[in-house]
Amino acid sequence: MRTGISLTVSPIDRQRLTALLRDRNAPQKHVWRAEIVLLSDDGVGTVEIMRQTGKSKTCVWRWQERFAAEGFEGLLRDKTRPSRIAPLGPEVAERVVALTLADPPGETTHWTADMMATAAGISASAVRRIWKTHGLQPNRWRQFKLSNDPKFVDKLRDVVGLYVDPPAHAIVLSVDEKSQIQALDRTQPGLPMKKGRLGTMTHDYKRHGTTTLFAALNVLDGTVIGKNMQRHRHQEFIRFLNAIEAQVPAGKAVHVILDNYAVHKHPKVRAWLDRHQRFTFHFTPTSCSWLNAVEGFFAKLSKRRLKRGVFHSVVDLQAAINRFLAEHNQKPKPFTWAADPDKIIAAVKRGHQALDSIHSHDC
Repeated sequence: MRTGISLTVSPIDRQRLTALLRDRNAPQKHVWRAEIVLLSDDGVGTVEIMRQTGKSKTCVWRWQERFAAEGFEGLLRDKTRPSRIAPLGPEVAERVVALTLADPPGETTHWTADMMATAAGISASAVRRIWKTHGLQPNRWRQFKLSNDPKFVDKLRDVVGLYVDPPAHAIVLSVDEKSQIQALDRTQPGLPMKKGRLGTMTHDYKRHGTTTLFAALNVLDGTVIGKNMQRHRHQEFIRFLNAIEAQVPAGKAVHVILDNYAVHKHPKVRAWLDRHQRFTFHFTPTSCSWLNAVEGFFAKLSKRRLKRGVFHSVVDLQAAINRFLAEHNQKPKPFTWAADPDKIIAAVKRGHQALDSIHSHDC
């Protein structure tokens, strides 16, 4: 053993070291470190330890010193070594962030890591680290649409009020249409998913026609009234309203939440509304389809049934939609509104202010 190093292995440490040697799942570097310490405790010389473990003299000495200083836990931890590459200074990160927030050169619409690496004189991996640290994602963007409805606040509070505090002895229905649902049939059958391989589906398809789903989501219990129709006109909408009238219990007021599609405001639809006094229409603000609760059901239908579906005809498509509706209505969940309308109003105001400032700057 190296001069000046005193190695003492307690019975508990020896037991732990022995268990580590016998553990077949232990990392090999931990195993040979434990072997060095046990051999040293048995009085074996450095040359013999080198022969049995296959390690160099400096390696044997290093782990003898580590155990003497830190005990058993020291064998399981590697000391960090300084990087061979000097770290980038904060001024580099500031320059990268400033360039990222500015327009890229030429006709490129956004920065890439390679472009930024060339412009900043650093590696692409360093650029990605800086972007991650500062929450920058030039490769991604998010769509938005601000409502210009002059009655945005009043309509928002009206609709949210129906969700949060519906009138007593009344039914609140969120109504909309999912139009032009295509009956798509794949040109070749796909392969099912198996271990180590995704399911497959051809990128090309055959069109067998379309259908339009009229749907009304009962926000109180989550059930959906649905009806498939070939066209999307006021005649079909009135037929759907008659279907709702037939299914909603008599004597209950019906509050219907709708978007501003022209069909919903057709003169004949208004005449139907005059003849059915228990129905009241509540229109969402323009460009606010996200406020209509039934859109969540449409998203669920598309994701779980339509996107990967294979339909040989429109009849096949409509039957699948009807089965999905029946399955949904077996275990419905009431719709719950959680967003604060005041925060939505404030966000829309900030959006308009930002757009106005950009417009005035461009002028």
